[in-house]
Amino acid sequence: MLRVAVVGSGPSGVYTAQSLVQQDPEVLVDVLDRLPAPYGLVRYGVAPDHEKIKSLQNNLRTVLEHERVRFLGGVRIGPGPGELPGARLRGLYHAVVYCVGAATDRHLGIPGEELPGSWSATEFVAWYSAHPDAVDDGFVAGVRSAVVIGVGNVAVDVSRMLARGPAELSPTDIPQAALTALTASRVTDVHMVGRRGPSQARFTTKELRELGTLPDTQVVVDEADLTLDPGATDPSTLPAAQRRNVEALRAWATLPPPAATRRIHLHFFRRPVALLATGGHVSAVRFEHTVPDGTGGVTGTGEYEDIEAQLILRSVGYRGVPLDGLPFDSAQGTVPHLAGRVLRDGTPSPGEYVAGWIKRGPTGVIGTNRPCAKETATSLLADAAVLVQRERPGDPLTVLRAEGLSPVEWEGWRSIERAEAELGAALGRSVVKLPDWTSLMLAARASATP
Repeated sequence: MLRVAVVGSGPSGVYTAQSLVQQDPEVLVDVLDRLPAPYGLVRYGVAPDHEKIKSLQNNLRTVLEHERVRFLGGVRIGPGPGELPGARLRGLYHAVVYCVGAATDRHLGIPGEELPGSWSATEFVAWYSAHPDAVDDGFVAGVRSAVVIGVGNVAVDVSRMLARGPAELSPTDIPQAALTALTASRVTDVHMVGRRGPSQARFTTKELRELGTLPDTQVVVDEADLTLDPGATDPSTLPAAQRRNVEALRAWATLPPPAATRRIHLHFFRRPVALLATGGHVSAVRFEHTVPDGTGGVTGTGEYEDIEAQLILRSVGYRGVPLDGLPFDSAQGTVPHLAGRVLRDGTPSPGEYVAGWIKRGPTGVIGTNRPCAKETATSLLADAAVLVQRERPGDPLTVLRAEGLSPVEWEGWRSIERAEAELGAALGRSVVKLPDWTSLMLAARASATP
């Protein structure tokens, strides 16, 4: 009987487990996660007001409740104290599939990036998603104007959240501290800025159009930015997705001057060159205007513009980080692989596999993980005859407990869910996420109390 560990309980990890149990009627899969809660970015990356996308958790739950799948949360893989070394993990299972995503964000590499008030969008998302590693450093306190650097879906998400009011956020599972802070927010202007043109933006039309539905908020687009973009001038030459984006932007560009309380400004052809400070805190972003270079890129014009901001959020992409004991391609931010098989010096390493962003890079949407996971699971099962010959101890959970680790099992996660429902009821809301390690672990351990 093949025993497989899947490291990571986000979509790529759960889809890998699903593909394994669907293709092999006997395989046993343990889905490990360093957090005591499953679902990865579906729980900790999807904005609270996107309830339809968050409902994907129900599909992931079905997989994790499968009779041959077991969730083991609170298990950190690494060489440090209280962690499970990668080599030890590989000794407990016939195979290990790493589905750990891209754990860090890309930097701008410009002066002032480390100023107080400058954050990654990842950090801001973690805060309003109640990630237990998040910091609460008064993101929106005293902020009137915010700049979001990037024009992808994450940039749209954080811009939308900055403009949301309590009436829209209170029914969601946003943590109470974030709800209180955003309710008290005095942000009136959010500037989302892209280096290239409107036709090259990475956001999807559905996400983009949501900005135009926010109460008492107007989207502002400068028609000059559209005129500068050949694709926006003649959208008929664009693929359907980009054409729809440009059509939405063109409609906003024709609106009269905004009378709304809040404004979301969409800027294009501006490259950040420095963050400026007043009194030791970020106060503006200096952008250089760019123009198309005729080859799909842009070139600087030597003309500059400062946009006031007390909060800067960079949203310019994610990046994978090295994993304990695995090879790593630092240029790509991924683990070298062949159809999901980890490559060591160009040769497949028996029993080691990858799926998701750590395999292919931070590309695609949630559904992209399905075929990616299936490819890896198919490769693993093709190797099964060799893998089952590897010596390994009995039930890995028994071994982990004997070595002093206390994984959070499924009932522990169910206990967290109950605690979050109780917290919501006490606050007069629905479900409210527990925001820190202490409360999560106390709730998880309550399931083991006689």
